[in-house]
Amino acid sequence: MRGPDLGPQTGLRKLKLNPEQVQLLRETHLAYVATTNRDGSPQVTPVWVDTDGEAIIFNTARGRLKWRNLERDPRVAITVVDAANPETRVIIAKGRATLIEEGALEHMDGLSQKYDRKPWTPVPGQVRVIVRVVPERVTTSE
Repeated sequence: MRGPDLGPQTGLRKLKLNPEQVQLLRETHLAYVATTNRDGSPQVTPVWVDTDGEAIIFNTARGRLKWRNLERDPRVAITVVDAANPETRVIIAKGRATLIEEGALEHMDGLSQKYDRKPWTPVPGQVRVIVRVVPERVTTSE
């Protein structure tokens, strides 16, 4: 799963997640994802999160408000806080989402195994979507 090239031609740049940020994303902390509603107001949702070492990755379903917002405007902000160390282990990232349907059911099952320690049960008729965000800006307290 490769995201869009956010190189100099777009005026954006990819940031490399550092090892501490990757570790935090691989642990079982909720992330809070902010998207923009059609009227410009913010929409924030808690999600299970993971990483491939380059991007922040979560999962949603086609048709949900978060998906509709990202289809229209891929800009996203993500906050991950370690509840045990909220002053020292925080990631606040901004970037652009890439939506990927291929492999999304398996990805959702992997997140369920990580967070609930059990297989995920697909919802009949639901189309799952991987949301992959390569950070353009990251703020961290580490």
